[in-house]
Amino acid sequence: MKNIPIFLLFTINLVFAQNSTDTIIQLSEVNATFLATKKSPINHQNIHIDYINSKSVGQEPSILLSNTPSITYSVDGGHSQGYSYFRMRGLDQTRINITIDGVPLNDPMDQAFYFSNFANLLGSIEMIQIQRGAGISKNGNASYAGSIELFSKKLSDPQSFTFDIGYGSYNSFKTSAFFNSGIKNGKALNLRVSKIYSDGYKNHSFNNSHSLSLSGAIFRDKSIWKLSVLAGKQKNGLAWMSVPENDINCCKTTNANSEFEEDDFTQVQTKINNTFLINKNSSVKSTFYYTFADGWWNFDLDNYYGVDSDGTNLTKNEINSGMLGFFSNYEYLAKSLKFNFGIHGNTYKNNYIESDANLNSIFYDVDRFKEELSTYTKVEFNLGENFLFSSDIQFRKTSFDYEGDVMKFREISWSFINPKIGLSYISQNNDVIYVSFASTGREPAKYDMFQGNDILSYVPGALDWDTYEYIGPEFGNQLISKNPEFVNDFEFGVRKRFKNFNMNLNFFYMDFKNERILNGQTGPSGLALRSKVDNSLRTGIEFFGELSILKNLKLTNNSSYNYSSVIQNDTEFTPILTPEIIINQEISYSIKNATLNLSARYQSDSYMNFENSESLADYFLLNARIDYKYGNYFTSLYLNNVTDIHYFNNGEVNSEGQRSYWVQPPRNFFISVGCNF
Repeated sequence: MKNIPIFLLFTINLVFAQNSTDTIIQLSEVNATFLATKKSPINHQNIHIDYINSKSVGQEPSILLSNTPSITYSVDGGHSQGYSYFRMRGLDQTRINITIDGVPLNDPMDQAFYFSNFANLLGSIEMIQIQRGAGISKNGNASYAGSIELFSKKLSDPQSFTFDIGYGSYNSFKTSAFFNSGIKNGKALNLRVSKIYSDGYKNHSFNNSHSLSLSGAIFRDKSIWKLSVLAGKQKNGLAWMSVPENDINCCKTTNANSEFEEDDFTQVQTKINNTFLINKNSSVKSTFYYTFADGWWNFDLDNYYGVDSDGTNLTKNEINSGMLGFFSNYEYLAKSLKFNFGIHGNTYKNNYIESDANLNSIFYDVDRFKEELSTYTKVEFNLGENFLFSSDIQFRKTSFDYEGDVMKFREISWSFINPKIGLSYISQNNDVIYVSFASTGREPAKYDMFQGNDILSYVPGALDWDTYEYIGPEFGNQLISKNPEFVNDFEFGVRKRFKNFNMNLNFFYMDFKNERILNGQTGPSGLALRSKVDNSLRTGIEFFGELSILKNLKLTNNSSYNYSSVIQNDTEFTPILTPEIIINQEISYSIKNATLNLSARYQSDSYMNFENSESLADYFLLNARIDYKYGNYFTSLYLNNVTDIHYFNNGEVNSEGQRSYWVQPPRNFFISVGCNF
């Protein structure tokens, strides 16, 4: 791909910044993504730092996100740390675009992101905005289910220091320290370091993670320069295999993975941001970023095939990847108009080596490449006093290439035009009624193209190389299909405020073509397998409500209803792991320096196989929390699964009809203490 336009845009921005001599004007920090507002015709929800702090103690972000409508989660080790997964509207996290300060976090190949890559990531976050529904994602993979935008803590006054330490069930331990220098002589710095450890609920499912977040900025007359580094290192005892029902009945802490299966990964993201104020109405915001990941995991072949393992038949899988990218966004703000135009491009290389873990003999050494270039435009303007019109469109081109063990491979490329329009009606008391329509296409993940394998083996006669469609018998690790997915999404919603009550109500209708849906099986790398279906439909209602009763009592409800249908070979069935009903109800009571919180979650049953013959049972989960503050000191006690129920939120059925599950923990606790100066 040609990077000349990208380079020129950044160079122009740099020249402008260096020659700025005008009076100092207050600038916001780099925010290269479009942030929906209360009036925008977008179904969105903001999660601010106070809520993050009240929910994230000792828990993965996936669990926090599940407190919002239409989101389910699961964890490998049966505890609140380590590898976790989440779904929105029944769509897995590879269909959710995730960014931090505009920089894509999804892996370009597998299109997934794991919060555990950066331990205690929420400790560096100021706000999260969840945008539900299809639409353009300015940076990164196209958004199908929605997008999750993370925004780093601001560099601001006053100077502060926060330290906390915590301990909980399964020998879980967390400590974190955060320092903010404040702005002095036009410069500012903040730093966070964290360590998380847990033995895990399941046998040999430990998690040992470290992370660092560093940001420094120079504030000039009309510009801000900011350097940010986010680094994480984790080592885990793997627990990605589901456990057969009989083994769970014998021992709930059974781990289907062997004790010899571990991983060790390091991931670092570095970015340089610049915000330049052209005048009081317009600005240019640009970012260079580089992300690399390096690590390995062991795979126990004996254990996988049901043979007693002694650790002598292990394969070692090594990954080394790097992604270099750039985006720049021009923004114009006026009284009745908001205009954005931007460009984004990146190049990605992934090297994969498979070898004998004991003999160190290499089986495969392959390289995968992916490139992307996109441009986008978004316009919001007022139509009279009561209407806000929104329109955006993205032009996106991406390509995939492969070098390694294949006898023949031609570069694959895709091009997409992704439009979205919306209209909001704003009443005199600022109630909002909105409607929107979006049409989005996206390429398949590498994992989908390779049918769950990391290695592509070319078998003569098995592929039509003009269409890249699988035409031969079912054998080998072939490129199954390059066909993209498409969705048309219609949304209608209401945002209304009363004296002591505010609510958001949203209806969605999503019509898919060539959707790749979970098929209930797990691949040899631990990722869930997906299959392409002809037509599918997802529709439902999402609700958020907050009621203040008396001065110190608050009720919060996040609920959703989802109806989904798949048609394949003239047969209709319901997609797996897509519960119809999710209800999150919280009661919060504050008295002096203490806050008591009781939260309940109901999740209805859901199918776990294509035939819709096996289901995960519904469950009702009760959690409790106590927060106490005294001056600069604070403490929190979190009690999960108060009633000690036995439940599952993920499972699968093998070809012989055997049910297997990922076990969730019984009653457990986590306590944290800290200080803030």
